[in-house]
Order: sequence, then structure tokens, then C-alpha cells
Amino acid sequence: MSGTEKKTGRERGEEWWRTGLIEMRPGVIRLRGYEIQDLIGRVSFPAMIWLMLRGELPSEQQAELLGIALGAAVDHGPQAPSIAIARMAATCGVGINNAMASAINVLGDVHGGAGEQALTFYGDIAAAVDQGATLADAVSARLDRFFAEEKGYVPGLGHRFHPIDPRVPRLIELTRNFAARGIVSGRFADIAEAIEAEVATRKGKTIPLNIDGATAVIYGELGFPPALTRGLFVLSRSVGILAHAWEQSQEADRNKGPLPREWLWAYTGTPVRPFPGDSE
Repeated sequence: MSGTEKKTGRERGEEWWRTGLIEMRPGVIRLRGYEIQDLIGRVSFPAMIWLMLRGELPSEQQAELLGIALGAAVDHGPQAPSIAIARMAATCGVGINNAMASAINVLGDVHGGAGEQALTFYGDIAAAVDQGATLADAVSARLDRFFAEEKGYVPGLGHRFHPIDPRVPRLIELTRNFAARGIVSGRFADIAEAIEAEVATRKGKTIPLNIDGATAVIYGELGFPPALTRGLFVLSRSVGILAHAWEQSQEADRNKGPLPREWLWAYTGTPVRPFPGDSE
């Protein structure tokens, strides 16, 4: 019998949800060892996110760059499924939290998860470079494998609305600025731009970086693992989801569906037919 199995009562209960994130008891709240009152007013929200996820406080510049990435992806309008769902939910009379939860629950592999996929892709290339490959060879080999084994778009490239995603050039410019000051290395920006260039050579046209690819660059530069980029996107997009849910809740519409009521869907089923046994 293990030591854990022998423990009973309070000791067993205290270990049930053990955590290194927070210490809390009456009159005391400590986050990662820091007194909450020492953090309040001295640590920005991006820095608090960093502390909770990484265990240490970031530098001011690291927190600034994280905030830049988070701020860039807050909204993309009601045509984005998550935003549309938040607005539709609000017309059903549910609370803000219900509308937000409904929207956040659709942020998955297809909608919202491309940043994780992009950073994983970048990481594969970075690992090959660390093992001695040139950047060009590492990019070429990873794309060879992608096109041989997978279908769809190279993660982090292309946008269904924007020929050039207006957020991307500014994000890459800022990443380069931070790299020039030694805050980050710039290697993930190099990797992303090398992928973009190689795909353009192969396709005969440029398929530019999108917001997922650009924010993945920043999260990679800051040392976040790919799986966390999805959660960071959720944090970012939650701002837009909240704003749209609140705006919609102030309007009089009720039970508002995805289309105006005079626009009905295309029916593609069986033509009208009599019930069996009824006279024709």
C-alpha cells in the first residue's frame, strides 16, 4: 500500500486538488508565491498571464510583446462563427457568461486552433535547424512532408477574406524590433517568412502569413509551447466575444438566427410526397 493510499481525512483532502499555482486561506492569497497585494497595481494583465502559465514574472518587454499578440486577435466581426454564436445566444435571453461559453466552445482545430498548428510546424523546422540543417533545407523538408502526408493549407498561411492580413505586417515589424533590442531571438519570424517564401516559390503565388501564423511567431519567440497558443487565442478572442455579446444584449432582437427570416435555407431532400396509404 502506497503512502498516498494510507492517507485519510484532511491530509487526503488537501492533496485532492494540489496545485503549485495558488495558495489561499482566510486573509491570504498568493499566486506562484507572490502576495496578491504586491502584484495588484504593479503587474499588467499580460504579465499576470505569464506568471500563472510560466511560474515567473516576465520582463516588462516580454509582457509588452505578449500583450501585443493578445491585442491583435480580439475580434474579426460577426462573420466569425464564434462571434456569430455569441450574438445569437444573446438574442435567446441567456446571460453574458452563457453567450461567451457558447462561443468559446467552438474554438477548436478549425476555428481558433491554427496558431497551435503553426507553432508546431515552426518548431519542427527549428528542431531541424538545431540539428544542423540550414533554414532553407529544414523548411523545404518540412513542406515536402506536409504536402506528401497532409491535406489542406499550410498552417499560418492564407486568409479567406484578406489578400494580406492587415495585422500581420505590423506584428512581424514589432517582433523584429523586439529582436533588434535583444528581447527575443527573431528565429521564429525568420522561419515563418522562409515558409511563406518557399510556398510562394512552389505555388507560383504568394500566400501570405495570417493572424494565426503571426501570433504563433510571437508566442514561439516568447517560449510558449504550441498547446498554450490555443488557450492564449481563446483569452484574446474572448474580448471580442464579450463585446459582441454585450452589444447584442442591448438590442431588442429575440431568437435571432443565422439568416434574416425572409432568407430561408436551400432544401435538398426528397420532393413532396403523399403519406403511405393516403389517396393520391
